[in-house]
Parts: sequence; structure tokens; C-alpha cells
Amino acid sequence: MKKQVIVALGREFGSGGHYVGEKIAEYFGISYYDRRILEDIAEEKNIRIEYLEKYDEQKRNIFFSRSVNGYTNSIEEIVAEMQFEYLRKKASSGESFVIVGRCADELFRGDERLVSIFVLGDKEDRIKRVSKRHNISLEEAAVKVARHDKSRKKYHNRHSEIKWGDSRGYDICINSTRLGIDKTAELLEAFIRERTGLEPQAHKG
Repeated sequence: MKKQVIVALGREFGSGGHYVGEKIAEYFGISYYDRRILEDIAEEKNIRIEYLEKYDEQKRNIFFSRSVNGYTNSIEEIVAEMQFEYLRKKASSGESFVIVGRCADELFRGDERLVSIFVLGDKEDRIKRVSKRHNISLEEAAVKVARHDKSRKKYHNRHSEIKWGDSRGYDICINSTRLGIDKTAELLEAFIRERTGLEPQAHKG
């Protein structure tokens, strides 16, 4: 049986984490999941994708939610749990995959199949990347970076005892500014090979 590996990749906004995750998945020939898992959930549960996306990776609003006997009416919490259950099913199926965000580092913490990664970057570099990608000014990009980082931090810390970006909570943390995104992906591919014994696709050598 082919070895199963779950790569959980956390990231700062604008660090290139999504691209790095895609390159890792391509290199090893395994599945890649990010917010697009909401499309599968929306189809399965007959819910509008726009509704789920609105609450994706968001901390619950304490003013409009409450919990009773372990059950919550928080839409943010319900959407998060839908994604957690989705990933648990994928893991139980024996499938290897890369998952970006979704607190997967916490969801699978202690699991021998898990490789947890956090990708960060120099703020100036991230702002420039976001400005170029979204065709917005540097000032607008700086606001966007700060807003997304704050949102991701609150979401992660709500569901994990390990703080978002704390190096003690990951197998490896890496600054993509130092090597560039492509070289960062290559370094992480080598780390995963050594860490797990997972082999790349045949055509990659």
C-alpha cells in the first residue's frame, strides 16, 4: 500500500503559501485542497457556495452566537466543522493530500501521517506580491495583508492551543522571501521526502 501523508500548510497572506502547496502536491502526485473544498461541501449539502465562503476561516461572532450542551448556532463554527469533517473523511480514506489552512495542523496533531508547515515572508515582500497579484496600490495591499493575517490568526487561535505561526506548533517554518517561492517549494519537497519517505512522481525523478 502506498504511504499516506497529510501535509498541513499554514501561511501568512501574500507569502506564496498557496502556490507552494500546489507545487508540493504536483511534485508528489497527491491531492491539493484549499478553500475549494467548500465547493464540494456546498454541492453535497445543497448550500450556496457564496454563503459558505462568507464565513470561511472566520472566528465566530460572540454577539450573535451561543453554545448549548456542546452545540452551537455560530455559522462560522458550523462552516469550520463542515470542513474538519470533510478532511477527516479524506484522511480516513487513505488518501494523501496537501491542505492549505483550515487548522489542519491542529486537526491532525499527533497523527504520524502529518507533516505541518508554516510559510511566512517579509512584510514588504508580501505587500508587493499582493499589490501585483490584485492590481492594487501598495497602500491598499498593506491593508489587505494586515486584515487577512489578523483574520487567519483569530480563526486559528480559536481552534488550536498552539498559536498561529508559533514555530513550536509546526515541523518546519520557512520564510519564502529568503529563497523565493519556487526554491522554497523545492526545499519543502526535500524535507517531506526525508521526513516521510514519500516518493515524487516518476517523471520528476
